[in-house]
Amino acid sequence: MDPAPEEAGTPDRLPRHVAIIMDGNGRWARARGLPRYAGHREGLRAVRRIVEHSVERGIGVLTLFAFSSENWARPPMEVRMLMKLFMSALRAEVRRLNENRVRLRIIGERSAFAPRLQRQIAEAERLTAGNDALLLQIAANYGGRWDITQAARALAEAVQAGTLAPQAIDEAALAARLSFADQPDPDLFIRTGGERRISNFVLWQAAYAELYFCDSLWPDFDATAYDLALADFARRQRRFGRTGEQLETGEARP
Repeated sequence: MDPAPEEAGTPDRLPRHVAIIMDGNGRWARARGLPRYAGHREGLRAVRRIVEHSVERGIGVLTLFAFSSENWARPPMEVRMLMKLFMSALRAEVRRLNENRVRLRIIGERSAFAPRLQRQIAEAERLTAGNDALLLQIAANYGGRWDITQAARALAEAVQAGTLAPQAIDEAALAARLSFADQPDPDLFIRTGGERRISNFVLWQAAYAELYFCDSLWPDFDATAYDLALADFARRQRRFGRTGEQLETGEARP
């Protein structure tokens, strides 16, 4: 049964930013006697559904974990097929994203990608740069530890250059050098596929995210499953270190 509209999260109780680990493509394919690539291809259809539903629900930012920095260790054939799918998806989806006023951003270390793929990424970002219905961030060759490390390196370089005093390094200084520092941190962190871990995804930014784990394999994750996650988020009390009593009396968040 679909959740009632009031249960799916009213506008004032919707997350501004949703981050999703799209897990289960391989298991979905294996259960059907198909190659893993078929699961990844079906997973792309799920991405379309969730992007479109995010626009419909008024979500501001959607960040999807597509390819981690650890995924290079997978069988070479699967990695090649994933890169091929990534390239074909960029070509095929950019028009759809524009029609839905979705802005695309790729986060992660791009230097490991082939020059042709890097050019495609830059062109897709350029073409969608003016869109304002949703910011879709695809994490590719991304890892939370990588993100923190590259931010720390940027701080060290600023100190070495004399543009930043060591005493000025604080949480805000590091956070400003992370990926998507211009966007709010994820409010809702979803992982499909039944696993209960965050797998090196947005480690710093998810410090206060509400975690939601579901058993649905990613290719089966649809608008109804998404609304259940949004409804669960809407029922939670987000304290950010404060007490429930403070929230009830309306004390402002620090």
